[in-house]
Order: sequence, then C-alpha cells, then structure tokens
Amino acid sequence: MQPIRIGIAGYGNLGRGVEAAIAQTEDLELVAVFTRRPPESVTVAREETPVLAWDTIEEHREKIDVMILCGGSQTDLPEQSPAVAALVNTVDSFDTHARIPEHFEAVDHAARANGTTALISVGWDPGLFSLNRLLGEAILPEGSTYTFWGRGLSQGHSDALRRVPGVADAVQYTLPQPTAVDSVRAGHQPTLSTRDKHTRQCFVVLEDGADAAAVREHIVTMPDYFADFDTEVNFISLEALKRDHSAMPHGGFVIRSGTTADEHTQTMEYALTLDSNPEFTASVLVAYARAAHRMNALGQIGAKTVFDVPPGLLSPKSPDQLRAGLL
Repeated sequence: MQPIRIGIAGYGNLGRGVEAAIAQTEDLELVAVFTRRPPESVTVAREETPVLAWDTIEEHREKIDVMILCGGSQTDLPEQSPAVAALVNTVDSFDTHARIPEHFEAVDHAARANGTTALISVGWDPGLFSLNRLLGEAILPEGSTYTFWGRGLSQGHSDALRRVPGVADAVQYTLPQPTAVDSVRAGHQPTLSTRDKHTRQCFVVLEDGADAAAVREHIVTMPDYFADFDTEVNFISLEALKRDHSAMPHGGFVIRSGTTADEHTQTMEYALTLDSNPEFTASVLVAYARAAHRMNALGQIGAKTVFDVPPGLLSPKSPDQLRAGLL
C-alpha cells in the first residue's frame, strides 16, 4: 500500500513537531515543507525533504494527499485554511474558540467547491478535550462540564502576544485556579466565570523604545485572549526569556460532574500532562491527517471537526486489528 503523502505548510515549532511525528509512522511520508520564508534559509531534519516556496503549493498539489497547516490562529489560518483547502485536503489547529463557527463556514465553502476534505480545529483543545466534553454531556446529561488548562505555555496566546506592537518576544502561561479545581473535583458543581477558573501570566520582551504601559494595556484588553481573565504582565530581558522560558510544557483536564439515578454523584475526568505542547499537538494533527485522507476517499468532502471523525480512522490498524487488540 502506498503511504499517505503529507505536506507541511509553515515550519515553526508546530511544523517541526509534525515532521518528527511523521517520522514515527509507517503509513505516512513527508513530501515537502512549504514556507513563506526564503526556502534556502530553512533547515529541516532530513536533507532529502524539499523545502519549497509557499506560493508553489498549487503546482505541487497533485503530489500531496493532505496538507497540515502549521500557522497561527490569530492571522494566519483564517486566510490560509480556506486558500489551501481549495487545492488539497487539509488539517489545521485553529484554536480561537469564539471564532470556530465562522472559520468552519469559510473553510467549508472552499473545500466543498473543490472536492476536498478539511479538518479544522484539530489538536488537544479544541480537539481531544472537545470530544471529552461531548462524551461527558452525552453520558451524564444531569451535570456540569469544566475545562481547566495548565499550568502551561500556550502557543496561540504567546503568538498573539508577539504580534502586539512594541513586543519583541513573549510567552504566556495559563494557570488553573486551585480552589476552583478542588471544588469541581469534590462534585460541588460550582458556577464559575471565565475569570474564576484561570489566570494568565505573560512574560514580555519589549522592543527598544516601546511604551510599556501601552503594551500592557493592549495585552490586558485583547478580546478572545486576555480581556476576560486576570492577566499578569511581566517585562523581562531577552536573555531571561531564553534562559527561563524556552521549554513548552502544557496540559489540563476536562471534568464532567453529574448525577445518575438516586442522585448518585458521578465524575468523569480526562487529563493531559505534556512536556512539549507543539510536539503533542503535532502528533494529533498527524493522526487526523490519516483520517482526512480516508474520509476524502469515501467522498466525505467539506469542512469537518473531530466530532465528525470515526475514531477508527485515526489508527493505521485495520478494523479487524482494532477489534481484536483494543476493544
């Protein structure tokens, strides 16, 4: 059987993670990396992997079964996902939860018009956590669902920080509120606001001459990212950022607390503890790229989410093997 041919669009932390994840599979092969930078300036893990200019994607579309899009959610993917989905099957990790419906519509229009399959908002949240929220609500209809993230470095929020005028570099950590977590795990089903559940901690390197007060105000009032949270902004040197904040840990948990017959309290919890957020996210994208290829072969075109993907399509194993070994 021919391997599924994968392209990587964008070669930052997530793109490098996708490259590493593909190397751990037997049924997928990396065909090319596409970049907006000068291709000669990009060094990939395997010398034989072509690095090509972004604007050549269309001329190489016949060589690629699925393109994994590794851009940022704030400005990259809203443009890139529909454009590339018009050419080839895609998987993206768009993670601005409030804008997922409009992102879905834009990508769906492009994919349906061109017979491609485009999986959007794939990762661990949105993605795996979304599935667990769905399972919790379906199994325990009488109850409440809570999602907590961290302590961890958020790629999407860090990317949003770095796009603030006057910011040279930055990272952002999400921290769950311990009292809120303890209350949920105890089955109390508290009513929690966004601000009650998490705080956001930012470490920012300013550009020379930047106005710190203006940068801080821009950050703490940024909609969809920081405005609804207690946000701590710390200004540090580039040396301190590289020394103390170069790792990319993350994680979190989804808890469904509910009651069944006779008011018995039941709690479901799904948790992740990640040494490398981008590498884990990349591994999820790669599994869903396999599913995107299979769904397209079945004629299932248009935009899809993790809710639309049968779990068996994520695995390289056959249905017989899955039934015998995992069921």
